Amino acid sequence: MKALEIKGLKKSFRSNFLIKKYRILKGIDLDVEKGEIYGFLGPNGAGKTTTIKCVLGLLFPDQGEILIDGKPAAGAGARSRIGFLPENPYFYDYLTARELLFFSASLFNLPAAAVHDRIAALIHQVGLSGHEDLKLRKFSKGMIQRLGLAQALVHDPDLLILDEPFSGLDPIGRKDLRTMILTLREQGKTIFFSSHILQDMEMMVDRVGIILNGSIRRQGRLSELISRSTQYYEVVCAHISEPVLTTIQANFACRDGQYVITLASDADINQVVESIIHNDGRIVSVNPVKMTLEDIFFNEMRDNQ
Repeated sequence: MKALEIKGLKKSFRSNFLIKKYRILKGIDLDVEKGEIYGFLGPNGAGKTTTIKCVLGLLFPDQGEILIDGKPAAGAGARSRIGFLPENPYFYDYLTARELLFFSASLFNLPAAAVHDRIAALIHQVGLSGHEDLKLRKFSKGMIQRLGLAQALVHDPDLLILDEPFSGLDPIGRKDLRTMILTLREQGKTIFFSSHILQDMEMMVDRVGIILNGSIRRQGRLSELISRSTQYYEVVCAHISEPVLTTIQANFACRDGQYVITLASDADINQVVESIIHNDGRIVSVNPVKMTLEDIFFNEMRDNQ
């Protein structure tokens, strides 16, 4: 059973004068396995937040089906298993971190006897120990994100949905948040997060879905998407003269006292390696150069234009 399934999701909005309909989601199909980190990647305006709002019940889709643990997402039982961190969390400035978490816990009717221990554990987990009684108006952006994650976890949800969680964070804040998300996966949580920051996504996700103009263009395990996307091959060699190497393969460069030959495909690798060895050269390495998530994303962007 999937943690989250979205089938044929469509959503449109009308203009201010109710004349023209704008199709935002054009039939989204995706699924999230239990216990994985799923990255929902797309540029601003692609439909990421609209999809998330439909999952949470904040928007009603025109068409499609959304299931959480095999049950309709519209049900109270399904929604109670979701924790949500919006892109720009806003909390009452004059509450403290502890007060906010007590308020959040009260919304889920958590047993009073367990709330104190739960909140203390969450404050420690997100790295806010020592700041639990500080007014939120004095919190930095990174601290607010940490607190937002704590309130999303207060009822111990199975599925955590994060909308652009790295937006506006400095490098240290992004690293800390990545570490927290990876720790949550180790604890058995399922994490679905949207982002347009490719570097953070590539360092974390198990599977990825690329959304462009309201449609899913690519979906799958990140390792498989990258492994199937070899750009070229590099043969690194040494102990051979440039004139001799030129007769073997003209497309090479010198790097740190070694020569790097670039081959468009693997068809010529054996011939090039044998020729280098035959001329008393030494093979240092033969490397397939894979596409990064950024390369895959921009290829999809280019194909979509």
